[in-house]
Amino acid sequence: MAGTIQRIAELAGVSRGTVDRAINGRGRVSEETAARISQIADELGYVPKHRKKRAAGEQTGIPGQAKTIGVITQLCHSSFMIEVNRGISEISAKLEKQGIRVCVKESATVDEAEQLAAIDELEREGIDALALMPVDSDGIRLRLNRLVSERKIPLVTFNSDIVGTERVCFVGIDNWKSGRTAAGLMGLMMHGKGRVLGITGYFSNGAGSRRMDGFVEELKNSFPDIGLIGVQSSFDHTQEVEKIIVDAMNAYPDLGGIFVASGGQEGVKRAFERLGPETRPYVIIYDLTPKNERYLQEGVVDFLLDQEGYLQGYRAVSLLADKLRWDKEPAEEYMYTEIRIKTKYNL
Repeated sequence: MAGTIQRIAELAGVSRGTVDRAINGRGRVSEETAARISQIADELGYVPKHRKKRAAGEQTGIPGQAKTIGVITQLCHSSFMIEVNRGISEISAKLEKQGIRVCVKESATVDEAEQLAAIDELEREGIDALALMPVDSDGIRLRLNRLVSERKIPLVTFNSDIVGTERVCFVGIDNWKSGRTAAGLMGLMMHGKGRVLGITGYFSNGAGSRRMDGFVEELKNSFPDIGLIGVQSSFDHTQEVEKIIVDAMNAYPDLGGIFVASGGQEGVKRAFERLGPETRPYVIIYDLTPKNERYLQEGVVDFLLDQEGYLQGYRAVSLLADKLRWDKEPAEEYMYTEIRIKTKYNL
């Protein structure tokens, strides 16, 4: 069946008016619904009439002029990136049929020099737009602002953000709010008393830092009788997470909670197997991956906060494609994905 607003509405399970608002940026539509509508519209090859006219009259469309979107990711070996890459791959395949190439540069670390080199490489390849999981540093900030101001290259950040840049928008979870959510869950499980340990990945990774900021602030405000014994960096390594937990539990036998704001979650399981505590601390981790699902089911962790990695990868590239083809601006500066709370009971 041809791609029409009516057909999109039927497949998305919404009204025609909702489809019209989502596609044309008229009024508020939830990010989840807008992403579903956008994906269905792409699959059906639907293009609004006013965009067809603009493309024909202003030559802002792709025919006769290939476009390239650069994508730079971090921590490519992290299990979270499986879903992010799946989203990037799916939208890339669709855009390729429409004359837009997506070029991805992956990094295994959170390193400023490595990311600067990736930006330079993409610029030499002649990218027209950039989606980036940024390293939070002055060097990256200055480089991005030059890219936007001098080369007029639209920039979208996703998963992690960087302040002081002229980006189009940010796509990802509200990391600060998700940290507060984790603190609320931890406070309830611990009945508002005890000691808790915080583990992040890289302090230069804005996502983990914002999560930990929200966690610490909410603990202080709502659960003043819970003491934070410290926040340690694991560099997203399983062995380091294991060591941090083992050392903390040996030093504080009454440790009541552990909040892991980044990767290396397998280290939690290894630490408990190594120590064999009669009663383990409560544990909250991130990202709905096969391994983490198993940890929930086996009772290794209590809560998992998922950040919809697939949608982050898909949406960041899709927004830039809309910007290149039709000069469409995102409906909002912060395109937040949902904070999904998972337990073994609702997997």
